[in-house]
Amino acid sequence: MRNSLLSAAAIFMAGILATPGQSAELPKGSARNIVLVHGAFVDQTSWQPVADILTKKGYTVTLVENPLTSLAADVDATKQALAKQDGRTVLVGHSWGGVVITEAGNDPKVSALVYVSAFAPDVGESLASLSNAGPATEGGQAIHPDDKGNLTIDPKVFPSAVAADLPLKVAESLANSQLPLSYAAFEAPVDTAAWRDKPTFFVISTQDKLLAPEAQRMFAARMKAQVTEVAGSHASLVVHAKDVAAVIEKAALAK
Repeated sequence: MRNSLLSAAAIFMAGILATPGQSAELPKGSARNIVLVHGAFVDQTSWQPVADILTKKGYTVTLVENPLTSLAADVDATKQALAKQDGRTVLVGHSWGGVVITEAGNDPKVSALVYVSAFAPDVGESLASLSNAGPATEGGQAIHPDDKGNLTIDPKVFPSAVAADLPLKVAESLANSQLPLSYAAFEAPVDTAAWRDKPTFFVISTQDKLLAPEAQRMFAARMKAQVTEVAGSHASLVVHAKDVAAVIEKAALAK
């Protein structure tokens, strides 16, 4: 069963996957469409707090449901979401979702990319190569394969390493209902780096114990991304939803 961050928290209202924009008037020249791509181990509802903020402001928000079975499958799911957009679109990825948007973001509808506590590979790089090259973290060292080769984070480590600023019961629920990432996805290199040709933004989580802040800064620097730092864990997209939404709004105005 897909894992629901919002149901676990019992403090957010779940929304539908594609929510049409409301009557609010967007800034002149703004991209109207936002496509949000989730990371490994959780599902698309991890984006719901951000989606709710943007929807109320008039954006059309789509949450991609990654199968997490391969990079190609997740890219295909993202491209299917992009195909349904009418006009310029901001493509946003969290964590593993950064790998996906790097590959899928060459779509001509994509006007800007936003990475949130995300991996940002260059051509030929994979999640595995980036993880091996970057600083070791508590969360990274707790990722292990199951008997089928799929990857999850040790449930005992997950709360402190991934979601230390969420309520403990929420973090524990997430830890015990993780969606595994296939080892094939972990090893797959990207053959496109869309950030080379698109305006790029990066939200760095300075207390992240899964993807080291130093690695995030390296990704942002080589992409020449516009950077915003938040004092949050890897779950900053939930805890700092307002800040993340504000960065996405800036990206919607990028040319």
